[in-house]
Amino acid sequence: MAVQEARQDAATGAERTHKGGCTCGDCPHGAREGHRRAVAAFLRRRDEFAAGQGLPAAVAHSASASRQWVSEELTQRADAVAERGRTEGEAWLARLWPRTACAVWGVVVVLLISEALTAIGAGWSHARTAALLAALVTGGALTAASWFHRARGGALAPVIGEDNRMSTSRTVAACWALFAGYTVLLLAARLAVASDPAERDALLAGLGLARGAGLVTVLAVVSGIAVLVRRVVGLRVLTQRLQKVPAHRPYAADLLTDDAGRGAFADLQYVALNAAALLFTAVRLVRRPDRLPDLPWGLAVLVLVSAATYLAGKYAEGSRAVIFSVVRSREPGDLDGPIRTGDDIEIRGTGFVPPGARSADRLARMVVRIGPVDVHVPLVPVSGGFSNPTDTVLTVPVPAEVEPGSVEIQVVTAAGLATNRCIVQITE
Repeated sequence: MAVQEARQDAATGAERTHKGGCTCGDCPHGAREGHRRAVAAFLRRRDEFAAGQGLPAAVAHSASASRQWVSEELTQRADAVAERGRTEGEAWLARLWPRTACAVWGVVVVLLISEALTAIGAGWSHARTAALLAALVTGGALTAASWFHRARGGALAPVIGEDNRMSTSRTVAACWALFAGYTVLLLAARLAVASDPAERDALLAGLGLARGAGLVTVLAVVSGIAVLVRRVVGLRVLTQRLQKVPAHRPYAADLLTDDAGRGAFADLQYVALNAAALLFTAVRLVRRPDRLPDLPWGLAVLVLVSAATYLAGKYAEGSRAVIFSVVRSREPGDLDGPIRTGDDIEIRGTGFVPPGARSADRLARMVVRIGPVDVHVPLVPVSGGFSNPTDTVLTVPVPAEVEPGSVEIQVVTAAGLATNRCIVQITE
């Protein structure tokens, strides 16, 4: 449906190419509009199925047949939406690098204006010149980085994780590293233009470790946290203690939320406290631009406690998908009995739907392994979502290919993680 709509819209005439209604996918706006329309068409179709509309007469008489047909139809449409989403995400990253470059030079312009305003009455000083030169060098370096990483988000490429989300630990470390680099450039520029030997000696003394011990400590800790968190997450994924599903594109909200988009306390406090400490350090640099800003040890320890809390949260994050029990699914009015081929079974447990995998294309990837047969979990639409699968309960039919007897049942989640095995008895 989404692809057909896109082709029809593209065929309306050359005057609409790459404009407000473009959905061709050849330009960033077209990819965004095409994805939006595909999502709207999918949601409309899902709600129609949830209301019992749109079923072919050939399958309407059978509950199992209609459920299977609806699931297959929604899966195909969800795959088309996911493809549109990936295209839109790539186009969004490609057009992000000019925005990051403009933002960087916007900050430089703001710095220039603020220095000009504060120089009224006080006069222009060597410190203001050095600050502006350091900003120009930093802006040029970030612009060059944006160009070389233009396909991956420009200057934001280093802080985008392997799961295509904004990394909280990398962003915090990058902010501290960028500030420290700007501070060193500022002092280097002041040292270059200083003509008085006493002033040069004072600038060199301002670079001493006694002055910037707090700043150096915080920078070392947050950088180490960024490296350690990447290692911790990677090991937990490899050992199947954490399920990670890639996102279609990064969002700024990723800095404060988990993979499911819910607010995460560990991330929120880490960003908030580091932002406050960084702002305090910047004010100290403005007040004393002749030395490294002295971050008080009380504030530095507060940042270290926040970092420890964040790291502990990463260690505690996630859990394995586990099957607790498997029972025969009974409709109201049905008689109790053993599990037979053709019956629906209800698999109860936890962790079946990983964070960030609640979209239809990810839910459609879930598989229940019943003996030697892999059964895809059917999508059962309801108004506003799906009643199957859920994070704690899956309902699937037992196919006729399953031989009677003791059968092992295992769930494979959208993240590719296989659960424990549960043995059930299948009768003829």
